[in-house]
Amino acid sequence: MSELAVITGTTHGIGRVTSRELACAGKTVVMLCRDVTAAGVVRDEIRQHAPAARVEVVRCDLASLASVREAAAAVRRDYPPIGLLINNAGMVSTRRRASPEGFELTFATNHLGPFLLTALLADHLDKAARIVMVASRIHYRGRLDLAAVTNAQAPYGATAAYAQSKLANVLHTFALARRMAGTDITVNCLHPGVVATNLLPRWLRIIKPLISRVMFDAERGARTSLYLALDPSVAGTTGRYFDEYQLPRPASALANDVELQESLWRKSAEWTGAPH
Repeated sequence: MSELAVITGTTHGIGRVTSRELACAGKTVVMLCRDVTAAGVVRDEIRQHAPAARVEVVRCDLASLASVREAAAAVRRDYPPIGLLINNAGMVSTRRRASPEGFELTFATNHLGPFLLTALLADHLDKAARIVMVASRIHYRGRLDLAAVTNAQAPYGATAAYAQSKLANVLHTFALARRMAGTDITVNCLHPGVVATNLLPRWLRIIKPLISRVMFDAERGARTSLYLALDPSVAGTTGRYFDEYQLPRPASALANDVELQESLWRKSAEWTGAPH
């Protein structure tokens, strides 16, 4: 497998730890981040921790489809085939906001951006690449209302928006795994646990009781991402959802609905202009 690892959302939390540990494991890490200054600080910290580490930064705002296209083009142009793609970045807006292309911001950032990025990098993957999607246990509470994604007047709740975007992550994982069937490329998703930071955002305080009674630090929260990225025991495992203890678990009934997976795929491809 190629030693190139591409990961989104590395300026804090589990993304920061995951990037460091991948670099320490000998991977060349390309961090896709909206804030390149903050990402540069993380890169320098990793290099101090592991002087031989190879860490690069590419600007990518997942809320903006134009930015995703620019980032994907830079990765394809400047780097060899990818051995590991981790769609780690995530957010939720406490009020309804729109992405630059007019989509509900939480859904755009957490699903549409990663969907397009993965599609644009699909033919730049190593033949034995691993794709890892950081989802959430809150996907069990998710309902898919695609009409609301483009309707600025639709009712909005932060928890519902986040749950919908995480359900979309799991649906995307399962649909992509089917499309990769017959290859050695694997696609899996995970719940990392609820990860505490120094400044726990208000939205996470709101949804935390809905996800878990246990709160992890970032070191502990990164374990399942790193397990799916590096562990030889899951080299052939694909199309699965893993919990915060690195155990495969059944996803929600909606996440396993193939018709819903395909409906989301078609609409996401239409909205993003992703290659089929």
